[in-house]
Amino acid sequence: MLTQESVLRAELSNGSRILSMPGTEKTVRGLSKVTLAILDEAARVEDELLAAVRPMLAVSEGGGRLIALSTPFGRRGWFHNAWHNGGDGWTRVQVSAEDCPRITKEFLEEELKQLGAMRFSEEYQLAWLDPDEAVWNTEVIDAAFTEEVRPLWQ
Repeated sequence: MLTQESVLRAELSNGSRILSMPGTEKTVRGLSKVTLAILDEAARVEDELLAAVRPMLAVSEGGGRLIALSTPFGRRGWFHNAWHNGGDGWTRVQVSAEDCPRITKEFLEEELKQLGAMRFSEEYQLAWLDPDEAVWNTEVIDAAFTEEVRPLWQ
């Protein structure tokens, strides 16, 4: 049963609270024993905000849970890293717009025309693209590195 409600908060009769928090690490700090934190549009959440949220989960009974929901926003940031290199601590669920029965084929065709292929593929087909402002793409940068370090002189 709902006992209190506002635009940013809801309190339930069992003592549970739902809080809408600001999207900056400077003003989100201070909560503890958070049992569930949900980061919407997580790919756009700055690394610093994630670093401020994670300690909130530390002292919850059994450990708190973090759910991150998002479409990709380039090959950068903590969300990209967690998706591709996050290890076993994450469960990944991917649902493209074509797999969502609420989105019509006609709508997607119009969006492709309006957004163009690149933006459409990121927003609706969940493609991980290099940022628009990138001088070199990720493959070129990755190819410049090697695990085999050879001396420059001998």
